[in-house]
Amino acid sequence: ANSRLQHEYVPSAHLSAACTCLAWAPPGGRQPPNKDGPQRKKRKSEVAEVDRPLDILAVGTAVGSILLYSTVKGELQSKLDGGHDSRVNCVRWHQDTCCLYSCSEDKHIVEWNTQTCKVKCKWKGDNSSVTSLCISPDGKMLLSAGRTIKLWDLETKEVYRHFTGHATSVSSLTFTTVKPINENKPFDGITGLYFLSGAIHDRLLSVWYVRSDRKEKNAVMSFTVTDEPIFIDLTVSEVKEEPVKLAVVCRDGQLHLFEHILNGYCKKPLTSNCTIQIATPGNDGDSTPKPVPILAAAFCSDKQSLLLVYGNTLQPIIEKVSLNTMESHICLIRDIQKVLSLKTDVAQTKVKTPIVNSDTKVLVPGIPGHSTAVKTPASGKEKKKNKRKPGEIGESIEERLEALDIDVSKVKTPGGLPQTDSFAVLLVQGLESNDAEILNRVLNTRKDNVIKNTVSRMPIHAVIPLLHELTKRLQGNPYSASLMVRWLKSVFTIHASYLSTLPDLIPQLGMLYQLMESRVKTLQKLSRLHGRLFILVTQVAASEAVHDVTETNQTAKLVYEDESSEEEGSDDEMIADKESDENWDEDEEKEEQSDEQDMTVEKEINGDSDLEPENESEEE
Repeated sequence: ANSRLQHEYVPSAHLSAACTCLAWAPPGGRQPPNKDGPQRKKRKSEVAEVDRPLDILAVGTAVGSILLYSTVKGELQSKLDGGHDSRVNCVRWHQDTCCLYSCSEDKHIVEWNTQTCKVKCKWKGDNSSVTSLCISPDGKMLLSAGRTIKLWDLETKEVYRHFTGHATSVSSLTFTTVKPINENKPFDGITGLYFLSGAIHDRLLSVWYVRSDRKEKNAVMSFTVTDEPIFIDLTVSEVKEEPVKLAVVCRDGQLHLFEHILNGYCKKPLTSNCTIQIATPGNDGDSTPKPVPILAAAFCSDKQSLLLVYGNTLQPIIEKVSLNTMESHICLIRDIQKVLSLKTDVAQTKVKTPIVNSDTKVLVPGIPGHSTAVKTPASGKEKKKNKRKPGEIGESIEERLEALDIDVSKVKTPGGLPQTDSFAVLLVQGLESNDAEILNRVLNTRKDNVIKNTVSRMPIHAVIPLLHELTKRLQGNPYSASLMVRWLKSVFTIHASYLSTLPDLIPQLGMLYQLMESRVKTLQKLSRLHGRLFILVTQVAASEAVHDVTETNQTAKLVYEDESSEEEGSDDEMIADKESDENWDEDEEKEEQSDEQDMTVEKEINGDSDLEPENESEEE
């Protein structure tokens, strides 16, 4: 009621066995609201038992084991092992027996006996991973889904019905009716019931009908929402005229409410009767209201009001809202900052931030040479003089450094610029505090030897943060990217041996690989474009130059044409004569050659070629 955390459980091996799914055990052999929130309508005999507190919680893990945790005792009750060898996707308790059903990425469904913690039965549920389960209202059938949906007979473990399912993995399965609408025929516990399914990345929730024959496998109706459904709750219809109420929370933080009487086939997808969103009021300096995501929603026992969970998952706010469903769109204004700030004020006062003078230099231990003086500002000597007692003769900093056997020329730099030692210190500081100013100052250096020395002197623990920072900056403008590549080169050459020891190096550098690939992919296209543009530009320049030349040439021709025309003409004629004589001679020679060739051919045919090879070559 007050949105306060009541109980927290962290598994001892929580890193190796991350929680993947949850389900409350039914109190006194009855089913409570389970993980996805579908609530079975309670019979009158059940109402008395509902008040019992829910105790046992089944927790499916990423490694295939299932933990049974008691919230009343606050400790792990038992561990179910040996059923799955991959991630558990869904766990479901049977209403009446103490059985637990689980499905996994390893394609199998397992029936557990929770008293003995042993596998009661295990069978293959699908050709791909099984992602969702749901037990029928009478407890004799089990729905399972990967992408296609199957209805199993729990006694024989055989498939009773197949349904088409979804294109992606099914994330939720729920029965929406307890009794069939047609009450004339005798009820066998399953025929005539409707159930609902939702899948990841799918904006349609499908409703399926269990028929007496095996003909129809497709959905009878569907509900459309704005994004992938992450949380579904519904009120089960018990009577023929009672509509099913459906609350669907989407990934985009909106809540959609549907109300529909399930009575057969409906071709068009049904849209929501009401959409609820939550936003901040938008005052206190920031005038734009911001959306607050709704995380989950569930119907209260009166079927009219809703419990809404919104905010962030670490500090959710739970609120009961009674709805006027006449409006198609409701936006609730909630100032979550005020609610959360009341909780966090106490914690904030304990933290004190030290006041640091702007001249102070913070040195991180563990960096070689961190004890040497980094900067020798001119004001340093004056300050020292003020502090000395009268009558004391003090040494200058230069003398002290000589006594420490440190090369003074290295430390005293023009303009008080920091050395590579302090660059390494600054870089580590900037990475730890995420200070853009310090990082810009260090990373914008162009000198290769400074970069090399800085990278070689930085501590090993700062290598990966530096790579992340460089990756971030590589995505910026090309100018900064060209600077960052120098740093990357140094990091990879100097720290290659350390990087090769990291087990998770590939995911760490994934973004960098992609960046490099995308940059290199465009290189070829860019060089082609560069070539074409270069040709265009040179042609344009050449044509302009030609235009200029022709104009000057024209004037020159007008000036000199008269004097040289006769000489030029006679020269041209002589050349022409020469050429014609040569051509004529060549023609004669060709004729002679052809005659001679004819003769040689004839002689060869007769078998007496009297021409020697040398003579032949001469003639040629």
